[in-house]
Amino acid sequence: MAAIDEIRLAGSATSERAARATLRAQIERLEREISTVVIAAYPRLHSGPPVPSFAGPRLLTLGELERVRDALAARLATLGAAAEEQAAHQAVALRDLEQMLADPPAHKWNRISNADLGRPGCTTYHVRPRAGVLGMLMGWWQVVVSGGCP
Repeated sequence: MAAIDEIRLAGSATSERAARATLRAQIERLEREISTVVIAAYPRLHSGPPVPSFAGPRLLTLGELERVRDALAARLATLGAAAEEQAAHQAVALRDLEQMLADPPAHKWNRISNADLGRPGCTTYHVRPRAGVLGMLMGWWQVVVSGGCP
């Protein structure tokens, strides 16, 4: 009987080892996808709070590994939605910039920054009158590009 119990224990250890390997592979894939989403977005998205540590280094149980995987999956879904929202906002800003450049008098005093467009740098695009008050009275509007950081 002892030999049969050892075989059963060996079989369950093998299946547990396979389950652990599968869960670790899923966790690795989710962490890679989260980092890809965070890095691809500009300005950078905040990746959220860290996954809770389990009181120091130790071997996690299958249940704890599943909780880590589920927390990472939830974080990935949240970051994906935030990235899509940010991309939609940037697309609207780009469309507004194109309209500003095409027809400055229709967009008086509008200002769009590179951060709104999802680009690095401090450049801003501002519709202003060409010759001060005289240009404002005459309807001479232009898009001024400032390229420097304060």
